[in-house]
Amino acid sequence: MNERPAPGSDPIPTANGEDEAREVGVGPWVGPWPEGEHYDPELLAQGDRRNVVDRYRYWRREAIVADLDTVRHPFHIAVENWSHDFNIGSVVRTANAFNCAGVHIVGRRRWNKRGAMVTDRYQHVHHHPDTAALLEWAHERGIPLVGVDNLPGAVPLESHPLPRSVVLVFGQEGPGLSEEARRDCEAVLSIAQFGSTRSINAGAAAAIAMHAWVRAHVYDQPVDGPILRTEGTGHAEYPTLS
Repeated sequence: MNERPAPGSDPIPTANGEDEAREVGVGPWVGPWPEGEHYDPELLAQGDRRNVVDRYRYWRREAIVADLDTVRHPFHIAVENWSHDFNIGSVVRTANAFNCAGVHIVGRRRWNKRGAMVTDRYQHVHHHPDTAALLEWAHERGIPLVGVDNLPGAVPLESHPLPRSVVLVFGQEGPGLSEEARRDCEAVLSIAQFGSTRSINAGAAAAIAMHAWVRAHVYDQPVDGPILRTEGTGHAEYPTLS
């Protein structure tokens, strides 16, 4: 018989599809309670078993989100979700780990949240009914779009500078980026592969791209490759790679 989750805990997916609490975190606060509106009285009394870093122990969820908002990185992640892509939960979890500005789901509003491990509670997740709506949102804010897909002629991620403010766009598993998304991206970047498979998991590709952004803009490790553009169009020129 499975035990019920501990108060304040995040549900953890198990192999049999049921949720149960993993024993993480801390128990009830010992001693006089700390002062501050960001503390949650229920968590202080019953313990905080959520999957959050120690800095946010006993904090209210809303207070955590507000604090993250003060230091979010200015890149966004967009995922096309035409056939209910199961990788989106993993993408959201990684986006939270790198504290990106927002995750944008294009197409179907519903997505499988199990892989997000409850991190969607702390991450801004937006929905756009179609690619055109995403493009309009980005254009209004002057944020360029950069696709990530192993398409013929795509520019290697490893040698292409990533803008500081950017929307990294990923197609769904299988079909990849839609033609409409490809046309409007300033560049389409590929991830170097050296094995026999034609592609890597979309969630893994998103994690690699996000880490590339962090290396460039948080750790000051930008790549030296040129940004290739077609004069007068604002779009990238995709050279054929040998």
